[in-house]
Amino acid sequence: MSERPREFARLAELSGRRNVSRRSFIKGVIATGASVSAISWFAAPAPAPTQGAARGSVGRLVSLQVNGRTRRVDVLPQETLAMTLRYKLGLIGTKLGCDRAECGACTVMIDGVAHYSCSTLTHRVRGREITTVEGLEGPGGELHPVQSAFIEELGPQCGFCTPGQVMAAAALLRANPDPTREEARRAMSGNLCRCGAYDHYLNGVMRAAGRESTAGRAPAAREVSHA
Repeated sequence: MSERPREFARLAELSGRRNVSRRSFIKGVIATGASVSAISWFAAPAPAPTQGAARGSVGRLVSLQVNGRTRRVDVLPQETLAMTLRYKLGLIGTKLGCDRAECGACTVMIDGVAHYSCSTLTHRVRGREITTVEGLEGPGGELHPVQSAFIEELGPQCGFCTPGQVMAAAALLRANPDPTREEARRAMSGNLCRCGAYDHYLNGVMRAAGRESTAGRAPAAREVSHA
């Protein structure tokens, strides 16, 4: 007789007795449940072995082209480029602000174009050239012209948004070396500055482009009436 019918028979026997105690009956129910569960577990078929990665899945170990170097890194399928750059490659110049593509603090260049790295999946930029603010440094440690211009125009205040501002401006001047002030304003409009130094950054863009900025100009003298 198999285990399961034997346990059910035991329950039937207990339930048929008039003088069976409540405790004995409950013990029988518990023992039967445990036995059935154990039998079901051992009898369950083993899952079929996986024959490889599921269709549509991505490999975790990827090669990235970052600042002119090939970097091998283990990334999760849902990992953003900002997280990879900061916490796995140590490129902390890329800031995490809103983490929803609204503030621009995480701006990097991908193939020379400004992108929010907080909303870019790392797996999607394999084989593309990624440039962070660290990658703008010259061979001898020289600052990028945009960085120098921002300093001269007193752009950075608290400095948190500055790397993103630099990357947005560098991408603009790469695509358009001689922008008008309005073109520069539109290109920088996706980068927030909580300190309100927008004009300083805009002046820096124009200085880096070789145009005279508005900073340092003396205000026009007012005519004073002596009447």
